[in-house]
Amino acid sequence: ITHAKSNCLSVAELRKRIKAEDFDAFTYRHKLFLALYGPIRNAWDEALTDSDATDFEEMLNMAGEHLEAGNWNSPYELIMVDEFQDASWARARMSQALVKQPGRFLFVVGDDWQSINRFAGADISVMTGFRDWCGDAQVLKLERTFRCPQALCDASSAFVMKNEKQIPKKVRSETLQIGPVLQAFQVLDRTRIRGAVRLHLQSIYEQLRDGSHPLGKNGKVSVYVLGRYNADEHYVPPSWKSDFGDKMAVEFHTIHKSKGSEADYIVLPHLAKHGFPSRKEDDPVLRLAMPAEDPYPKSEERRLFYVALTRARRSVAMFTVQGRESPFLIELMKGGWV
Repeated sequence: ITHAKSNCLSVAELRKRIKAEDFDAFTYRHKLFLALYGPIRNAWDEALTDSDATDFEEMLNMAGEHLEAGNWNSPYELIMVDEFQDASWARARMSQALVKQPGRFLFVVGDDWQSINRFAGADISVMTGFRDWCGDAQVLKLERTFRCPQALCDASSAFVMKNEKQIPKKVRSETLQIGPVLQAFQVLDRTRIRGAVRLHLQSIYEQLRDGSHPLGKNGKVSVYVLGRYNADEHYVPPSWKSDFGDKMAVEFHTIHKSKGSEADYIVLPHLAKHGFPSRKEDDPVLRLAMPAEDPYPKSEERRLFYVALTRARRSVAMFTVQGRESPFLIELMKGGWV
């Protein structure tokens, strides 16, 4: 319901999509699903009406329709939108409608290389095809970074730009490199990853203690252990605070939740086949209601990996299992980045 409303798709329009598109073996299944979905969607909308209420997606659609019909003149000369790579079509439509009158301007900021929220309704084409739906626009590329050293910018950019559907740019860094920026470690089986992560933290700690690596402004350095899923938190050594806590602050985050933040050191503990990129896929029925998928293989997983790499101010350590290496790690190795 959320995805269908975000993309302004009624039950009738969803049925038309089944007829118009080739869903192969899923066509019959989709028809059965809509037979269940239709009454539930109608009951939900009726319950909202009876309660004199609305849901968030419908609120956006109603606002867009209201503005497009000229029922309210926006008093704003400039509308600014941040994180535009995560916009749904409903949000983009409302943003455009707010500047419908002459002399009004829409200013958006975003990075399509970090579009990782399709599951929540984000449509990357809203960003990459901005001129197609919004009209002529001036594009300013922010190509300087003060976070990652240049070697990490080069490796991560080369990786994510394999997908030519994305907006090209050349990222230049103002950050000095401290030690190797990309490292890979291999263990015999998954049960040994946590021990290997601990040894890596110990190596960083010893470099901090002997002064070969500088401490942060508060006398410590930050370390993020980033997992594809919350279950990866068990790779964080439980004794890190007593062993290294006087010079290091270690935190676990999923990669999705780490977006927008940064740390001195990044640890990716499970770059093994079927771990990352994830082989879990959305149920095919969601294709009926979601934005068109980027045709490049594992495109959103690639952007998620890019987000993980670029959280680092100093270096990224990647851990894998012998014989089960992630194809992303293999690609970095073949490119000579690791």
